[in-house]
Amino acid sequence: MLSKRNNSEPPQTSPAERRVLGYQTPLRMNQKKDPPADPGTYRLWTGPREKPPATGRRSLSRGGRRICMLFLFLLFSLFAFSLDWPVGEGTLISNFASPDDGIPVLGDSFAASGVIHPSDVGKLIFVHDPAGSSSPFPSPLGAWAALDHGDNLVGIYGRYEDPGEASIPTMVEKNTILAMAGKSGWAGEGGLYFAFFDRSERRWINPSIIISSLEDNYPPVIRQVELRSAAGTPYNPALTRSIPQGLYTIYVDAVDTIAAGGRSLAPNRIVCSINGMETGALSFETLISKNGKRMVYRNGTVPASQVYDPSGFGLGEVRFTRGQATLTIEARDMAGNSRSLSYGLTVE
Repeated sequence: MLSKRNNSEPPQTSPAERRVLGYQTPLRMNQKKDPPADPGTYRLWTGPREKPPATGRRSLSRGGRRICMLFLFLLFSLFAFSLDWPVGEGTLISNFASPDDGIPVLGDSFAASGVIHPSDVGKLIFVHDPAGSSSPFPSPLGAWAALDHGDNLVGIYGRYEDPGEASIPTMVEKNTILAMAGKSGWAGEGGLYFAFFDRSERRWINPSIIISSLEDNYPPVIRQVELRSAAGTPYNPALTRSIPQGLYTIYVDAVDTIAAGGRSLAPNRIVCSINGMETGALSFETLISKNGKRMVYRNGTVPASQVYDPSGFGLGEVRFTRGQATLTIEARDMAGNSRSLSYGLTVE
């Protein structure tokens, strides 16, 4: 049974990896034609820059969010009962949206051994063999392969043991052996990196959205909440019951875990409410990239730099006016477990 542990480094992309995510044409590594990776471009890039909406709006409308949620529901309905985790036994050491140096991780990393199978039937569209690469720079994913599982859903399987002369067939079944879990690329320990990318929508998808979530009976833990004033003064509502009126940014240090004492993973959703009214919601179901920046869904899309802070996840700004206020923070995980904390505040 897979279990959860901690995080590891998020993979970033080389020029060869970018072509897989940005184009429909099936690709394979070509030693003569594949250009050397640019050491200065190891930040995520997911294809040509997207044009801004004609309306100039900077976030999704309510209707747009509903369409997005409908898309995810249909995607889940299509794949939920057919896709499997690529390793049968192992430990989840980093999950989708886990923070790493101020940016979100784009997939799941497992510490595992044994064989790696495709999540579903599919077609091989790219494979990278570190030993056969002409690039002078190593791929962060090490040995990796990309499979098209249909409907433009691409599965990325990486950081496994270099297969050497062995090759992955063009068409794979669920029982096909892709490789052996191992250690390559920027892996801190032996195992596998696994991610889903939707090429039609150009977004990364949380694997737990379309594969049955891992067994988890523990709710997320809310370790700390911080109210940061416009002047930069931090207030801990657990210690300070009185705050000046004004505009505050809410930061929540929340983690998910599957076992007591286990290492930390990212929750799936964090919601902030004031006096029973929702003022901010952060969702880690999908992630996108625009103009070279990773974007997170928080009442629309915002740069990850506005969300990933040393104090926790930023849930946006809230204006407190004089009187009594009840601040409630709720954190949920993919298994449906939730935890909430409430703070009574006097606003002066």
